Amino acid sequence: MTKADAMTRVRTVVSGLEVLSGPARRPGPKHRALDVFIGRWINQGRTTGPDTPSVDIVTSDVYEWAPGGFFVLHAAYGRIGDVDVGGIEVIGYDPERRAYRSEFFDSHGSATTSELIERDGVWTWCRLGTRTTMTFSDDGRTQSARHERTRDGTTWESSMEVTLRRIG
Repeated sequence: MTKADAMTRVRTVVSGLEVLSGPARRPGPKHRALDVFIGRWINQGRTTGPDTPSVDIVTSDVYEWAPGGFFVLHAAYGRIGDVDVGGIEVIGYDPERRAYRSEFFDSHGSATTSELIERDGVWTWCRLGTRTTMTFSDDGRTQSARHERTRDGTTWESSMEVTLRRIG
């Protein structure tokens, strides 16, 4: 390897500087597809589970690019009924796995990992026992989300219906 082929750069922040060959990674089209989420949103809706009373949901959601443009940071604060809720989520695309992934950490101490699938502009978060399907309006200013859960792995029931409206 010649000096022209190698550059000293950071491959991962946790590994520091390394001598690497080839061009530095840059966000690609799959990363840019996450642009649809970027912005400030007001989220309103209701719980819809068959075994619990329906209550109002109101949250404030902010999606922004993390440094480097590879990952989206999502912070949410609000209420489900009279319960304060919130959390942080990191969404990214893994080119090696050719898949999107979401890591969510909520204000009640839970952490969840979901596969995130995009098909024809419809985004679906999937993890064991739950899924969320998100569609965007044609102008990109509204997100409609249907949250569902399953107890038997086959039959899905609605748990929340919410609408996010872009503000600002």
